[in-house]
Amino acid sequence: MRLHREGTPTLLLVSAVVCFGLFALLKWPLLPAFLSILLGAALVIVLAIVVWFFRVPARPLPNDDSAIFSPCDGKVVVIEEVYEPEYFKEKRRQVSIFMSPLNVHINFHPIGGTTTYYKYHPGKYLVAWHPKSSTENERSTVVNKHPKYGEVLFRQIAGALARRICTYAREGMPAQQGAEFGFIKFGSRVDLFLPLDASIDVALGDVVTGSATVIARFKH
Repeated sequence: MRLHREGTPTLLLVSAVVCFGLFALLKWPLLPAFLSILLGAALVIVLAIVVWFFRVPARPLPNDDSAIFSPCDGKVVVIEEVYEPEYFKEKRRQVSIFMSPLNVHINFHPIGGTTTYYKYHPGKYLVAWHPKSSTENERSTVVNKHPKYGEVLFRQIAGALARRICTYAREGMPAQQGAEFGFIKFGSRVDLFLPLDASIDVALGDVVTGSATVIARFKH
């Protein structure tokens, strides 16, 4: 299993803490054996969870220009028509995906083309499913433009646990559908803002897979 580069500092820190904890347990003879085993197992489980969080799945790149693929793994929590004030300044169809701490936290380009907009916004750390998290939390906004179907905006949103959003896409860069454009550490959310005439292929509560699940399709 390959691990994501963003996990290196966290994994080194957690590994050091776990090793120190296990060494301390071995050198603490007054602690009952069953308790030492229990605490040692808990430390190993914590390390395993962190390693699992930073895993990099092997997924083939999609090849369907008319489709808008999920930018992340998670659960669909919002599908509604909203006013998008940052870039489009008009109504769009919003689809929001909540990423739990156990999901893969790599973010993928939902469409191909060129990145036409990027902006990072510092902010709060409300729980990711809070209605105001899209406008008040720490977040990064990216817009990709497909030469035939136009633009789609997607926004990485920090959650109550997330304290670092990594966005690799920048204005003028080519965007490959299904390729990695960013990473969010721990629980978070990604919002998609789609054309009003796009046909939505998911429902509330659906579990989706980044770069594999079709969220919507452009109108031909």
